[in-house]
Order: sequence, then C-alpha cells, then structure tokens
Amino acid sequence: MHIWVDADACPNIIKEVLFKTALRREITMTLVANAVISVPPSPLIDTIRVSAGFDVADDEIARLVQPGDLVITADIPLADKIVDKEATGLNPRGELYTEDNIKGLLRMRNLMEELRSGGMVSGGPAPIGPKDKQEFTNQLDRFLTRNTKKD
Repeated sequence: MHIWVDADACPNIIKEVLFKTALRREITMTLVANAVISVPPSPLIDTIRVSAGFDVADDEIARLVQPGDLVITADIPLADKIVDKEATGLNPRGELYTEDNIKGLLRMRNLMEELRSGGMVSGGPAPIGPKDKQEFTNQLDRFLTRNTKKD
C-alpha cells in the first residue's frame, strides 16, 4: 500500500498526522502539489511537484495510484477517479470514499456546485478543527489496521 496526498489543499494539521503515521507504521507516502512542500527527512516520505494548473496534481495522483492504495483528498471528482482504480479515498475530516458511497457523494457535490453558481447557496465547509483531526486520525488508523499486512 502507498499513501498519496493531494497536498495543495491538505491542512497542515492533517499532514502532521500523516507524517507521524507513515513513520510509525513504515508506510510509503507521496505528497503531490504544485508548490514546494516541506516534509520530514525520511526514505518513506516523498514529494512530487507538478506544474500549476487546474487539476494537475489530481491528474497525477489518478495516473499513479494503484489498487489498494489510499489517497488523502477532499476533492470528490479525484476520489471518484481513484475509486474507479480500486483505491480508497479519505478526506481530511475522516470520511472514506469507497465504491459504496462515491457516486452519491459526487452527485451531491455536483448539485451543491450548481446551487452555489446559481446563488442559492453560499459558503463552504468550516475550517478543520480538533474534532475533525481526531476523526481523521481514527479513520486512518482503522483503515490501515484493516488493510496493511503484519510481518
């Protein structure tokens, strides 16, 4: 298993959880972004810098992800692409994107996008807080416990 991080929009408190988890569990992780990302020195943690542009990092993750990998993203269209490749998504609030729920989440996202563009809905999600960080950490731990082999 490899962990991929859609790092441009990933909150720093979530990146810190991921760094600690990758090192503790000895899981390889790659952060993909269009800016320089600071990571702890470790052969387990890598970065890929892509050119600036709409969905460039998402497209790179979708190209590289393999079945069984985990992708950290809040981007539902990216999650849809990676689930189609038999990987799993996890958003920074702790919600898993799976084959069972991704199509419904994508429909809801598209509806909300239409409502926002029509001025019927405004705003977005609240900033990540301690409760979100805890839920993410718990969900990440449960997922890795179920999906990593013990030596």
